[in-house]
Amino acid sequence: MGLVLTTVAAAPLMAQQTMAQQLSPLAHPAQWPLLNLKRKPDPKVEARVDAMLKRMSIEDKVGQLLQVDIASITPKDLETYKLGSILNGGNSAPNNDELAPAPEWLKLFDAFYDASVKRTDDRPVVPVIWGTDAVHGANNIVGATLFPHNIGLGAMRDPALIKRIGAATAAETAATGIDWSFAPTVAVVQDDRWGRTFESYSEDPAIVASYAGQMVEGIQGAVGADFMKPGHVISSVKHFLGDGGTGGRDQGDTRVPEAVLRDVHAAGYRTSLEAGALTVMPSFSSWNGEKMTGNKSLLTGVLKERWGFDGFTIGDWNAHGQVQGCTNEDCPAAINAGLDMFMYSGPGWKQLYDNTLREAKSGQITPARLDDAVRRILRVKVLAGTFEAGRPSSRPTAGKFDLLGSPEHRAIARQAVAESLVLLKNNGSVLPLKAGANILVAGRAADDIGMQSGGWSITWQGTDVRNKDFPNGQSIWSGMDQAIRAAGGKATLSADGSYAAKPDVAVVVFGETPYAEFTGDRPTLEYSPEDKSDIALLKKLKAAGIPTVAVFLSGRPLWVNPEMNVADAFVAAFLPGTEGGGVADVLVAAKNGRPQRDFHGKLSFSWPKRLDQYVLNRRDPNYDPLFPIGYGLTYAAPATVATLDETRPAVTGGDQNALFTRGRAAAGARLETTGAVLLTRTDRNAQEDTLRLAWSGTGKGRLAVEQAMPIDVSRESNGQLSIVVDYRLRAKPTGPVTIGMEGGKTATVPVGGALTAAANSWGTMAVPLHCFADGGVDMKKMTRSFMMETAGKLDIDISGIRIASAPPGPVSCGAN
Repeated sequence: MGLVLTTVAAAPLMAQQTMAQQLSPLAHPAQWPLLNLKRKPDPKVEARVDAMLKRMSIEDKVGQLLQVDIASITPKDLETYKLGSILNGGNSAPNNDELAPAPEWLKLFDAFYDASVKRTDDRPVVPVIWGTDAVHGANNIVGATLFPHNIGLGAMRDPALIKRIGAATAAETAATGIDWSFAPTVAVVQDDRWGRTFESYSEDPAIVASYAGQMVEGIQGAVGADFMKPGHVISSVKHFLGDGGTGGRDQGDTRVPEAVLRDVHAAGYRTSLEAGALTVMPSFSSWNGEKMTGNKSLLTGVLKERWGFDGFTIGDWNAHGQVQGCTNEDCPAAINAGLDMFMYSGPGWKQLYDNTLREAKSGQITPARLDDAVRRILRVKVLAGTFEAGRPSSRPTAGKFDLLGSPEHRAIARQAVAESLVLLKNNGSVLPLKAGANILVAGRAADDIGMQSGGWSITWQGTDVRNKDFPNGQSIWSGMDQAIRAAGGKATLSADGSYAAKPDVAVVVFGETPYAEFTGDRPTLEYSPEDKSDIALLKKLKAAGIPTVAVFLSGRPLWVNPEMNVADAFVAAFLPGTEGGGVADVLVAAKNGRPQRDFHGKLSFSWPKRLDQYVLNRRDPNYDPLFPIGYGLTYAAPATVATLDETRPAVTGGDQNALFTRGRAAAGARLETTGAVLLTRTDRNAQEDTLRLAWSGTGKGRLAVEQAMPIDVSRESNGQLSIVVDYRLRAKPTGPVTIGMEGGKTATVPVGGALTAAANSWGTMAVPLHCFADGGVDMKKMTRSFMMETAGKLDIDISGIRIASAPPGPVSCGAN
């Protein structure tokens, strides 16, 4: 397989284009291996499903094909529409409160469940099931144990611990009554610029395969033993298939031969399906130009027929709307290709139901395909014990909120943190930190549980959370402080590295700020290309003659040669989650002077020598990493790292989702003002980094970010992102204010009522992108990505305009 990838990677551009034209999205199932499934068909289950199916109306059957986000539906709706499932999307929570306590989740599920089982006819009662993204613990729930993200778990090389993590995650998820987890992600990431790299165990398919089945057994229970017993939940293996090969772009196109798709990207599916996984989530992405959600040769031909998968497939967030000829509200092509359940968010779910019902009645979706999809959904519900489980709050482990962040689960997480740390450099044996030493703990991430946890941590993007939002968590600083004092030393926290008495050693904790999915896609692998404050701190400490340990938090390998050169020791901690004490367990010597634990972790991804080594995998041609996959120093086997090359190739960096930041419009865009508005500059964080805008009130005036070439923000619109504006109001508007976007058509949203920050105080305003899409804007051909307009007087400063997840709290399509 390496030779095939070599040819694609190294061929001249014309040859690559020719090869791309020859690549087909048609799979040949006979060329795929057969699987040895542990879970065999059960005649009693099949008879029960068939009996229910015969009594269901076509309306009941179509209802089972829909899963709707709780932000778009109410429990009352399920009294009429007997839908198969609900979910909480990344930003959805009870009462629209992402910090809602655990009992509120259970209370809301009770309400949905009660409505779903309320019937007055003789047709079968089929309870609704709730799906959630419990991707590194029950990560939406305040107080839950958050384990290291998958990239860190991959560095452990410990499948047995993975199974325990899966079981602990399931137990905490089940405590809230929720019965379905969208995990594990088994992507084999090949381009580390992708924003979901941290969700991948490894670039090596063998490592992914060794973990996938174990995680499924942990979540669901092992077939023949504790399968789907109380405390376990349904698993969903994702994202089928090839999502890790899209060239670093979320929802992109994996262009590889079928053999590479099979032998590299499918590795995790073989072991997870053999372990009995009940659901599979097709990917947003494409294979050789065809969206996976509409690829019948893979969904039906390989997954269901060749591999014998008898569970059901669940779509990703409105992904069916990207299938050719489809919209979010109408997509028979996806069902006919082998999708069994739509995942839908938005106000039009009843339209999707009505259209699907019409197509089922007309035969556009055949009776056989409809019955097959519903049979699969019912089968999973029977196998999961849904019909006997009863009301969520009545289930054996539901309401046992002491399971959230329990000592047992925290111990598992702490062990995982310790095992996942990878020592990249330890010149002069500065580690372990000596007993009795005076240690300075510095860096902006040292005392920030949200930053060490990354994306999918209470909020979708992992942003706008504070340490108090993790009541059962511990920051890296807190863990270091405890360990250093226990060893007879002194620890001081100073984010900026200042000190009164010169320390013996400084530990600087820094890294990527949290992100999830496409907001984390980046153009290069250079760490923090536009903000060099972290290396400035390291240099300041070095200049003072203080030995320095860098603890680096990241969701992927990054080019950090300058930072590594300045530090005496460098630890890749990835995204360790809520148990910061696990870092101290390895870094701090015990009172007797010996290490409490040696380093265990080995790189599961190759570490780049240059910032342009986007595709850096062991099977690739001319493999030339800084540190190869499997690298990791230990106290028992030390080595000295020489000074690294800091040359930067001529490639661009920056935030791809920023429209205006640090005083300038994004590359390929310009600022435009028209009419009765005056644009000057002022300072916020740097000289003239902020726009100062004054509307005179003598007529309409507009500020716009105009694109030199149309841009595509359809995936961001579909992904529930917003236009987010950082502003300071110097004088309240005297007339209506709108924000707009233009692409083919123009749509505007009134925002005067959203300008709620106190006068001369900085605030943030967000408008969901779907507001503009609903207004007719072609989000694939955006020509003006931001417009602010008023005919009244308005004095406002704007320091940032970006496409991002909205801050916590309600957002709407208009506030006058």
